[in-house]
Amino acid sequence: MKVLVPVKRVVDYNVKVRVKSDGTGVDTANVKMSMNPFDEIALEEAMRLKEAGKVTEVVAISCGVTQCQETLRTAMAIGADRGILVETTTELEPLAVAKLVKALADKEQPQLIILGKQAIDDDSNQTGQMLAALLGWPQATFASKVVLEDGKVTVTREVDGGLETLALTLPAIVTTDLRLNEPRYVTLPNIMKAKKKPLETVKPEDLGVDVSPRLKTLKVAEPAKRSAGIKVPDVATLVAKLRTEAKVI
Repeated sequence: MKVLVPVKRVVDYNVKVRVKSDGTGVDTANVKMSMNPFDEIALEEAMRLKEAGKVTEVVAISCGVTQCQETLRTAMAIGADRGILVETTTELEPLAVAKLVKALADKEQPQLIILGKQAIDDDSNQTGQMLAALLGWPQATFASKVVLEDGKVTVTREVDGGLETLALTLPAIVTTDLRLNEPRYVTLPNIMKAKKKPLETVKPEDLGVDVSPRLKTLKVAEPAKRSAGIKVPDVATLVAKLRTEAKVI
């Protein structure tokens, strides 16, 4: 069984994001970049399925600039068998990524695609759902447990009322939530092995996909700064301030 795992290169979650002075976007110059944390969880789950003997090959794919090769090498150091980069300098929207992954899925014929539920840079939470629609495959989003057996994948997902369990026939799409697993650390020997693993590079036009932006960003601005809090001596003063100043009661 083959599993595809899309991984995205994003600004590292430890970095404080700064908006460009002209308001056209986020400043990524000389900023540490890393794999999207939700995609790390997806890759870890694929590796656990492989180690359990349920999966034979894990293929990591990424879409974006040349530097995405670093993200794919990290994925291969974690354990992916090979990587595919769809190289483009165009800023990709979720629909464009879904179309690119669909084209690769048509070519690779995987039985399962596991990806993070969202990326921490745009927080769109759209790619997995759009991909399922384009492929016509069943989907389970926000997975907190994945069990693969007998040609089906059983996914437990967190919903407002508690837990929901879905049984999907393969091929299928699964998007991962934070509580699914704890990603492993990358070891130096595996980093060295990853350098020898195959990494294929293709262009969107090779796949017959138009990635032209459909949205236009008018302006990017930082959120308004919060005012400092104050201490009140007693409950009566708190209630008075909530009523007269905050006007919330």
